[in-house]
Parts: sequence; C-alpha cells; structure tokens
Amino acid sequence: MFEFIYLAVLIGIGGTALLDLWALLLKATLGLPTPPWHLVGRWFAGLPKGQLVRREGIGNVPAVNNELAIGWAGHYLVGIVFAAVLLVIWGVQWAHAPSFLPALVVGLVTVGAGWFILQPGMGVGVACNKAPNPPVARLQNVIGHVVFAIGMYGAALVVG
Repeated sequence: MFEFIYLAVLIGIGGTALLDLWALLLKATLGLPTPPWHLVGRWFAGLPKGQLVRREGIGNVPAVNNELAIGWAGHYLVGIVFAAVLLVIWGVQWAHAPSFLPALVVGLVTVGAGWFILQPGMGVGVACNKAPNPPVARLQNVIGHVVFAIGMYGAALVVG
C-alpha cells in the first residue's frame, strides 16, 4: 500500500507539474492566460457546502480565505488521484515498466472530469460551451491532458 501511495503521489505530481510548465510556456510564447487557480480554489471551497455547479460563474461568487492555496492544492490532489486511477487499472507494476498508452488513456479520459464537473462548476458550461471560443478551449483541454499524460509517463520512468 505504501508503494502505491508513493508512486501515485510522485507520478501525479510529475504529470501536474509538466502541465503547469506547459501553461507557462503557452503564456510566454502565445500570451495565453494561465489557469485561474484562485477561482478553482473558490470552487473547491464551495464543494463541502454542496455548491457543485455555478450557473452564474465562479467569478461572481465572493472570494474565500486562502482560495489560491486551495486551488493549487486541489489541482495537485486531482493529479495524484488521476495517477492513482492509472495504478489501480494497470497495477503498480506499470510504474516499474511504464508504457505511454495507459498514461495517454487516463489523460484523455480525465478530460471528461474537466468538461463535466469542473467547467460546469466554474460556470463555463459543459465542455466549455459558454467559453468565448468553445472549440479552442476544448482543444486546449485535450492537449493539456496529453501533456499531463506525458508528465505521468515521464515521472514513472524516473521513479519506477
């Protein structure tokens, strides 16, 4: 059990960190904004109160204490959970001899978590349908999750 948790934490952090570096690269090269982790933190903070979906947009909800820290912590915790899912499905042995396909499958399937849980919760609608340019937002989501998959695979190569 310790090995499972250890690997899930390191692989999840590795994938999430690469995704964050990708966001910084997009900001530096294309001027794209980085994710609003304070707003994600505001959304996470509302979950214990049963506030899953925000039709009005999370930006219209009053700020909460430590929302930026909550957002970052939640972001990395979700990455760890996704890595744990990978290890549950393919086993801890995957981390000792990783192949890219399982990481890619998890990366692509987890796009759905953003499209059907986080984005409606943030008030952006299902699969970014309320975003200024939904097709571009969806493409960015898919590419971001492929980058996350690459990060999980790379982390497994290092720690496995």
